[in-house]
Amino acid sequence: MTENQPVNVGLRSKITNKLVAVYPHSIKGSPKEIQKTVFDWYYAQGCANEDELPNLYVDTLTDEELKNFR
Repeated sequence: MTENQPVNVGLRSKITNKLVAVYPHSIKGSPKEIQKTVFDWYYAQGCANEDELPNLYVDTLTDEELKNFR
């Protein structure tokens, strides 16, 4: 992830590498800032998501992944 260029990101499972959620906006910043923003967004989607966060990581997404995610 770069600090200058906006990127599309999502959350993947550390266990299965499956895409779990797609952050709905392009985002830029340091990797730490992006992770905090995306984790905060995911938590806000439902408090139960807090239990999942330790098993997820933020990853940049391809256009194909964005198009195919449901």
